[in-house]
Amino acid sequence: MRCGLLGRKLGHSYSPQIHRCLGNYDYDLFEREPECLQSFFRSEEFDGINVTIPYKKAVIPYCDQLSETAKKLGAVNTIVHHQDGLLIGHNTDYFGFSAMVQQSGLSVAGKKALVLGSGGASATAVAVLNELGAKTIVISRTGTDNYENLDRHCDAAVIVNATPVGMYPNVGVSPVDLSRFPHLEGVLDLIYNPARTKLLLDAEERGIVAMNGLWMLVAQAKESAEWFTGEKISDDKIVQIHNSLQNQMQNIVLIGMPGSGKTTIGKLLSERLGRKFVDSDAFITEEAGMSIPEIFKSSGEPGFRKIESKILAELGMKSGLIIATGGGCVTVKDNYRSLRQNGTMVWLQRNINNLPTDGRPLSQTQNLLQMFEARKPLYAHFADYTIDNNTSIQLAADEIVRRFVNENTHY
Repeated sequence: MRCGLLGRKLGHSYSPQIHRCLGNYDYDLFEREPECLQSFFRSEEFDGINVTIPYKKAVIPYCDQLSETAKKLGAVNTIVHHQDGLLIGHNTDYFGFSAMVQQSGLSVAGKKALVLGSGGASATAVAVLNELGAKTIVISRTGTDNYENLDRHCDAAVIVNATPVGMYPNVGVSPVDLSRFPHLEGVLDLIYNPARTKLLLDAEERGIVAMNGLWMLVAQAKESAEWFTGEKISDDKIVQIHNSLQNQMQNIVLIGMPGSGKTTIGKLLSERLGRKFVDSDAFITEEAGMSIPEIFKSSGEPGFRKIESKILAELGMKSGLIIATGGGCVTVKDNYRSLRQNGTMVWLQRNINNLPTDGRPLSQTQNLLQMFEARKPLYAHFADYTIDNNTSIQLAADEIVRRFVNENTHY
C-alpha cells in the first residue's frame, strides 16, 4: 500500500514516523507546487494520502466524494483511493482536535472559548467546540471580533491558538496577552514545535491547563490510518506514539552549581540515550572567541551573561539534545523560558565541599556557600526535578534516565 503526505513545503515531518507505528504500509512525503496538483492526482501514485497546508481546500475538486465531516468543515486532510477508482475525501482533524480537548481535561460546555485565527484549523476547532457546547468566538485580524477589541471577551475560559504565531523558528512571541483574561481556565495551542510556545509558557505561569498540538497530530493520524487500512486501531496507540514523540523531542537540560557534574553526566547520558550532547560553555567560548575567564576579565559577569543568554536561546529552540548549562544561567530570568520551551530541566545537586573551582571565575572569587544560598531558589524554580550526585555518576545518570522517561510519559 502506498501512502504519504501531500503539501507544498514539508521540511521535517513526523508523519512518516507516526504512520510506521500505525500500519504496515509505505509512507512518503509528496512536495508539490500548486500547478502540479492535477498531474499528481492523475498519476494515481497513491492508495491513501494525508493533505496539509496549503492544500486542504485545494484538493476538494479532485475528490469524487466527501465524508460528512469533510463537507461540514469544507476541508480535506485524508484521501483514500478506493478499488473502484473513486477518491474519497475525509477530515480527521476533527477527531484529532476532539481527542486533544478530551485529553486536556478542560470542560468547555457553556463556557466562552476564543479561537485565534480564521483558517482551516480554526474552522475545525470551532466545529468541535460548538459540538461540545462551548460559546465559540473566532478572533481574526479584521472583522467584528479582532485583536483590537479583545476586552469585550475578557470573560473567556478557553483560548485555542489556531495561528502559526509562536511556531519554530519564530519562537518567543504570543498572539495574545493572557493577563487580559482573568477567568481563563486553559489554553490549547495547535503548535507542537516548540513543545511550549510563549502562549503555553504564559499559561503555565498562571497555573492553568496548557497543552500543545502533538496529541492532535497523532490522533488525526490514527484515524487516517484507519481509513487507509480499513481496520480499527486502538486509541492506546495515540498514547504510545504521543509519549514516544514527546520523549524524542524534549531536551534534557542539566542545571546546578559549577562543578556539580553537568558535563560529565551529560556525556554519559549522551552515550546511553544516543542523543547529541552540547555544553553551553563551549558555545559561549566559540561565540566570544576567548575563554570564559577571559570573557569575565574583559566584559565582567554582565558581558558573559549576555552571551550566555544568546547561546541558550539558540540551543533551547532545538530538540532532542542533552544540554549542560553554566552554573549561573539561572540568575537570568529569560533563560528559563529559553530552556523550558523544549526542555525537561534537571537540577544536579552536590555537596558544596565537593565542588571544584578550577577555571571557574565566580567560584574562585565568591564564597560558594553564599553563592549556593542565593541561587538555591532559582535552581528550584527552573528544575522539573532534582538528582543527587554525591555518590556515583552512573547512579545519577540511571536516575535521570528513569525519571525522564516517567516524567515524559504523562501529559
